[in-house]
Amino acid sequence: MLPLILITVMLSGCVAMHDQGVGLEKDSETNVDPYLWLEEVEGEKALSWVKGQNERTLAELKADPRFSQFESEALEIYEAQDRIAYVKIRGDHVYNFWQDENNIRGIWRRSPLEAYLEHAPQWEVLLDLDQLAISEGENWVYKAVTGLPPAYDRFLVELSRGGKDAVVVREFDVPSKQFIADGFTISEAKSTVSWISHDQVLVASDFGPGSMTKSGYASSIRLWNRGETLEDSKELTRVTEDDLAVWGWTQFSHNQNYILINKSKTFWSHEILLLDTLNSWSKLEIPTDADFQGIFDDKALMILRSDWQGHSAGSLVAKSLNDTVVDAIYSPDIQSAISEVNLTATHVLVTIQTDVIDRVEAYSWASDGWQSKMLDLPKGGVLSINGAAARRSNFFYLYEDLLTPITMGFFEDVNSMPILVQSAKPRFASDGLEVTQEFATSADGTQIPYFLVKQEGLPMDGQNPVLLYGYGGFEVSEKPQYRKTTGKLWLEKGGVFALANIRGGGEYGPAWHQAALKENRHRSYEDFIAIGEDLISKGITRSEKLGIMGGSGGGLLVGAVYTMRPDLFGAMVSQVPLLDMLRYHKLLAGASWMGEYGDPDDPTMGAYLKRYSPYHQIKPGTHYTRALFTTSTKDDRVHPGHARKMVARLIEQGHPVLYYENMEGGHAAGANLKQYATMAAIEYTYLHKALID
Repeated sequence: MLPLILITVMLSGCVAMHDQGVGLEKDSETNVDPYLWLEEVEGEKALSWVKGQNERTLAELKADPRFSQFESEALEIYEAQDRIAYVKIRGDHVYNFWQDENNIRGIWRRSPLEAYLEHAPQWEVLLDLDQLAISEGENWVYKAVTGLPPAYDRFLVELSRGGKDAVVVREFDVPSKQFIADGFTISEAKSTVSWISHDQVLVASDFGPGSMTKSGYASSIRLWNRGETLEDSKELTRVTEDDLAVWGWTQFSHNQNYILINKSKTFWSHEILLLDTLNSWSKLEIPTDADFQGIFDDKALMILRSDWQGHSAGSLVAKSLNDTVVDAIYSPDIQSAISEVNLTATHVLVTIQTDVIDRVEAYSWASDGWQSKMLDLPKGGVLSINGAAARRSNFFYLYEDLLTPITMGFFEDVNSMPILVQSAKPRFASDGLEVTQEFATSADGTQIPYFLVKQEGLPMDGQNPVLLYGYGGFEVSEKPQYRKTTGKLWLEKGGVFALANIRGGGEYGPAWHQAALKENRHRSYEDFIAIGEDLISKGITRSEKLGIMGGSGGGLLVGAVYTMRPDLFGAMVSQVPLLDMLRYHKLLAGASWMGEYGDPDDPTMGAYLKRYSPYHQIKPGTHYTRALFTTSTKDDRVHPGHARKMVARLIEQGHPVLYYENMEGGHAAGANLKQYATMAAIEYTYLHKALID
């Protein structure tokens, strides 16, 4: 799999702008956006405005007795000592990052694998983030670690200030439990770093002027030798500033290591290089729009996004590195799609979703072609392979569904029987709840699936409060996962939950995603509206009782339908959203998403984007339900200016609105468990007030 580099106000009535400390800066002749000053993330005026909105929001919501109850219930879930400690296998140990009431920022720790499997982990703390933050006077948030096989005595640790995507990278020595003072260390930047050997790493980072793309990612990748300065490291290749990014990694396999570089032109267009030596490389002859998955037995594996070499889009195929032979490993039918691919030393593990329900098949290469074996795993929900690696045969699996907490199991190899490691305890009362899969008819006649969670025998009188959640973008599937907080704060208290599987996502493969790409984005919104209308037509709810929620691209989704059909919804929560679709490409990582949404500077595309851009479609005199927008000051992926400006414009036009901006937390909108609990209390108190009271 490729490394992930991208990839989310309170007023009670109409209040005049001058009462909110918001001054208009519109130039009538140049028609400048009057709220550009809210894009100054740490600007004094902008932060003063944010703090004012936060105070008003919290003053109202905290006055509701449910707020403290919801916050306490959410925190109890997040800090539960008996929750599963999710791990990654590294050598003879498993590694885990853990947060609780005593470890607010968290601890990075490990246990011998054998002890963990015997339900008696022997945790050894390697790094205490709370102590580190105090000793260094930094607001450190744990991001990731990358170990060097086979010994795993060295790790590259990624730390973020406040939860941003930009990280500081430091080399960590496991035996001494210390950072290496003169080791591989990189200042704060959106970097990707990967081991080659003990004395060499691949690094793509901010090397100074001309080394970053317009998307805010590295345009240059270098070979960095131990003992030399980063400035003296050798550049291997680069992309242009108009491209998305370049990064590299080493696939450590059981019989050979592969050093790879990804040169991404757009989010959906990549060139993969294989380094034959550290001085030369060859380009893998695969389609640029294919989703490269790694190398198995000298075969490049990829999921096709378009037809190629006689194989249909959505198929997992293998192309030999030594000749032109291309074999299909798995080709989905019209109801199926590949959810994920994982490599072990002996097998390719393919998670396949059929009508958004998972199964896992293990494939191996034999003289007569690819052989498959279905793994003996629970059925009816979401399956994830955890900790598989191309240099080992063992791995963990996770299973869950909308009413079943996560179960973790372990395979020594695909031919062994799975070992049950742990089952999470239920976090909400599910007695009497049922899950059904429904289908709504979109504007163009396409059948759109959604999952519905409700009480058995629910009266179809249109009086039930419903929360409809969706995303619909970047080929990401919305899976029927166990949603602990939603279950506790919504389902357990009488609410109904609906999970949309709209176009733009990956529920039915590349075609499902591409159907809502760029100039067809409106189909995602029509699909979501169709589900809302279906919930009403079936008597499950009515407009005043129907709430919608989405984050990041899903925040754009609910923002768009909020302006398209303000009559259809009684509540809306837009989390860390995109909302200004004419400037999104100029804000932080926004340029990286033009392959998904289109280029606003193109006259035709810009006109299309403006027709659904929530920030531009808010109209005075229109009745909008009182919405809630949330974001984070430290989100350096989706700019907080989107939510800020949207709220400012709503206030300007006299529309009631709520706003809350966490001052840290990055794109996750929270840096620790307490912040997540507070955010949950804000959102669900708002939903109860809007839909249940």
